[in-house]
Amino acid sequence: MTVADVYAAFATHEARGVSPGYERLARAVSEDDGLLRLIGSLPPDKWQPNLLFAVVRLLGGPVEDPAAFRSFVRDRWPAVSAEVRRRLTQTNEAGRCAVLLPVLAALPQPLALLEVGASAGLCLYPDRYAYRYGEHRVGAGSPVLDCAVTATPLPRMPPEVVWRAGLDVNPLDVTDPADVAWLDALIWPEHAHRRDRLRAAAAIAAADPPVLVRGDLLDDLPALAARAPAGATLVVFHTSVLYHVPGPRRAAFAEVARALPGHWVANEAADVIGYDGLPGPPDGPLCNVLALDGVPLAWTRSHGQAMTWFG
Repeated sequence: MTVADVYAAFATHEARGVSPGYERLARAVSEDDGLLRLIGSLPPDKWQPNLLFAVVRLLGGPVEDPAAFRSFVRDRWPAVSAEVRRRLTQTNEAGRCAVLLPVLAALPQPLALLEVGASAGLCLYPDRYAYRYGEHRVGAGSPVLDCAVTATPLPRMPPEVVWRAGLDVNPLDVTDPADVAWLDALIWPEHAHRRDRLRAAAAIAAADPPVLVRGDLLDDLPALAARAPAGATLVVFHTSVLYHVPGPRRAAFAEVARALPGHWVANEAADVIGYDGLPGPPDGPLCNVLALDGVPLAWTRSHGQAMTWFG
C-alpha cells in the first residue's frame, strides 16, 4: 500500500461521517505529490494520517485548511518529522468504556482490570464514569458516556473494580501537562465533546492514578497479570491496539491472553484478529469487533459512540 493509498483509505473509511475536516485534509494529502514524498521518507509505521495531523496540531499548525497545512508541513518538515518519529498514536478515549461495560458488568465481580496499550489509563475507570444508552442510564457523575445501542444487553450498574493496571510501550502521565497536551492533539478537530470528556476523565485518573508499567504486550504481560489480587476476576482488555503489532506477534499475544486465568476482552478491527463467520457490519464508518475470550459479540464504533450486538 502506498502513502497515497493510506491517506485515501483514511479519508473514506475512518474520517467520512466522523470528521469532515480530516476527511478533506486526508484526501488533499493523498493527491499532493510533494507531501507524499515527505511522508514516504518516514518508516511505514509512521505514515498514519492521525499521527501526522496530531503532530501538526501539537506544534500549533493548521489542520482546517489543506493549503495552509501543506505550507506548514513543508516549511517545518525537520521539526514535524522529528516529532512524528518519536510519537505514537495513543488516543485514550474514555468513551470506549461504554462498549466494554456490557461485558465487564456481566463477569464475576469484583474485577482486576489490566489494559494492554493503556496510554494514560483512562479506560481503566469504567466504574467511575456514568453512561447513557438512549433512555437507559447507568452510574452517576461525570463524564457521561453516550452510546447508541442495538440489541445490546445493558447492565444495571457499573462493575466493581478492586485493581487496575496498564501495560504500554510508552505510558502517559495524566498529571503531566505535556502528556495531556498530546492526548488533546490526538482528538479530531470537530470533537469538542471529546475534549471535555478527556479533561473530566483525566481528573478522575489523576486523583487515583493506576499502575502503569512500561513494557511489551507479549513479553511483560504475564508478570503484570500475576500482580492482580486473589479473589478478583482478572480481565485483560485492549481497544484499537493490535493493529500496531505485526501479525505473528498478534497471534502469540492471543495465545498468552487465552492462557491467563480470568478473561480476555478485545475491541479491535475485524481484520486485526480475524474472526470467522462475522455478520455484515452496520453502515457507516469503520467498526471494531468486541469479543470475549475470542468469541465475537458486537460491532462497535471506534470511540464508543455505538454498538450493535450479535453475540
